[in-house]
Amino acid sequence: MSKFPRFGNTQKIRVAHSSSTGDTIVDWKDVETLRKLMSPNGKILGRKRLSTSAAEQRKVAQAIKRARYMALLPYTSATL
Repeated sequence: MSKFPRFGNTQKIRVAHSSSTGDTIVDWKDVETLRKLMSPNGKILGRKRLSTSAAEQRKVAQAIKRARYMALLPYTSATL
């Protein structure tokens, strides 16, 4: 049985990449990956759905917000 029965079998999305120093990096310019981390309505998906740590989730949220500010991602679902 799936951990999230409502969503069926969902594939884990690799969110953060590690640098040579061990820091996790989430690139705000990688729009295709960030779009997968959002719902069809434009909301940022939660930690349980993305299976990220708290620190990674904060970096994901910050990257999505930066991409929205730079007009790479929409704020609402009207253009998704």
